[in-house]
Amino acid sequence: MKKSSKITWPLIALVAILSFAPSDIRADEKKVVTTEQKQLESAKAKVLLTRLHEIDAIDKSKLSAPEKKQMRKEVRSIKKTLTEMGEGVYLSVGGIIIIILLLILLL
Repeated sequence: MKKSSKITWPLIALVAILSFAPSDIRADEKKVVTTEQKQLESAKAKVLLTRLHEIDAIDKSKLSAPEKKQMRKEVRSIKKTLTEMGEGVYLSVGGIIIIILLLILLL
């Protein structure tokens, strides 16, 4: 056997293992969130959502270019804040591919 094939298979295995490993493992940084904090966050989220609805209701044709630009920045920051507050389940592309392959094989 060639030396290159002795190195190739372990490298392929390593890449396969690392490609499916979660990239954001920080168990020591988990926060303990009490119900009070959750209620405060939900109240803040409601305020941000009402602000987004107000911005949507504004007639933007009467605004100047700098005002529109500032409003776009505000909308982006509000959306970023809302996504940071929300907890969701995120699937990687590799995870989705594995799920699809398993479904195909089992069905």
